[in-house]
Amino acid sequence: MDAINAAGLIKLFEALKATFAEQREFLIALDGKVGDSDLGITMSKSFAAAYDTVVAEGEGASIAKLLKSAGVIMAKTAPSTMGTLTATGFLRGGKALDEATAIGTAELAAFWRAFADGVAERGKAKVGDKTLLDVLDPIARSMEASAADGASLASGLSAATRAAAEALENTKTMVAQHGKAAAFQEKSRGLQDAGATVGLLIVQTMHNFVAA
Repeated sequence: MDAINAAGLIKLFEALKATFAEQREFLIALDGKVGDSDLGITMSKSFAAAYDTVVAEGEGASIAKLLKSAGVIMAKTAPSTMGTLTATGFLRGGKALDEATAIGTAELAAFWRAFADGVAERGKAKVGDKTLLDVLDPIARSMEASAADGASLASGLSAATRAAAEALENTKTMVAQHGKAAAFQEKSRGLQDAGATVGLLIVQTMHNFVAA
C-alpha cells in the first residue's frame, strides 16, 4: 500500500480496535504493576468507539475529519490521562493533515510529529520522563527521516516500528516522573512503560496494516 485513503483509514481503525481488544488483558496487567490497572480497559473502549465513529462518518469524509472525529470520541469515551493524551494526539494529527487526500510517508511524518508535540504539550512531559512521549518522539523522528529519504510508506513504518520497539525497551532504564507510577519511583525501573507500550502498538498496527 503506497498511501492510505479515507476508506483505508476506516479499515486501519478497525485494525486498531482489534489490536487493543486483543491486548486488553496484557495492558491491564502491565499497568497494574505501578498504575491503576485501567489502561487496557480505556484503550480498548476508546479505539472501539473511534472505529464506530469513523464508520459513521463514512468514506466521503476527509482524512482530517476522520482523525479529528476519532480524537473527539476518544476524549469522551476514555477521560483518563491516557485517553486524553491519545485523543489529543489524534486531534492534533488530524489538524496537521487538513489538506491531505491520502496519507503517504510525508503525511504520516507530519501526523506523528503533531501527535507527539500535542502529547508533550498536554501532558507537560519531556523525553526521558518514562511516558508515552518516549516512544512517540522516536516514531516521529524516524518517519521524518524516511520522508526526507523518499522512502515508501511500508518502509517508513517498518523503520518507525523498530525505533519504537527500541525506545520502549529503553524505558526500562528510566524512573517514572508522571502519574501514579511516579509515586513508585525506583519500583518503576526495570519495567517497560505502559503508556509507551500503547505508542508501539499503534505504530505496529499501522505497519502491519500497510504491509498486508
